[in-house]
Amino acid sequence: MTPAELLPHGGAMVLLDRILDWNDAQAVCGTRAHLAAGNPLRRGGILPAVCGIEIALQAAAVHGAMRGGGAAQRGYVAVLRDLAWSVERLDDPELGELRATARLVSEESGGVIYDLELNAEDGRMLLQGRAVIAWPKQA
Repeated sequence: MTPAELLPHGGAMVLLDRILDWNDAQAVCGTRAHLAAGNPLRRGGILPAVCGIEIALQAAAVHGAMRGGGAAQRGYVAVLRDLAWSVERLDDPELGELRATARLVSEESGGVIYDLELNAEDGRMLLQGRAVIAWPKQA
């Protein structure tokens, strides 16, 4: 499966190119979307580093879908915390293929918590943080 088949996003908002590895605890995905001139998160021709959180959140969505047998589950980002980044922008070709990792920290009936990372191809940490994703209440 590809991220495009698993994510609820469409078109250019699918920011992941491929799934590099996944298991019950985490998903690691690769992308070069940060280099695309048509990346919808660019502003003024640049892709600020904070936009990497969306890339990492998509890895969490891929992980959730893979754990669910390929079915995407709609969730809402309720909390982002401990965000830190080490570069100003992501549209630098020297970063190579980015690696987005989502590690499942905990899961309850109301949602999940993921630790998120975005790394350059050489392994350098570009962005990290934690996300709480809430599931919508069922009617």
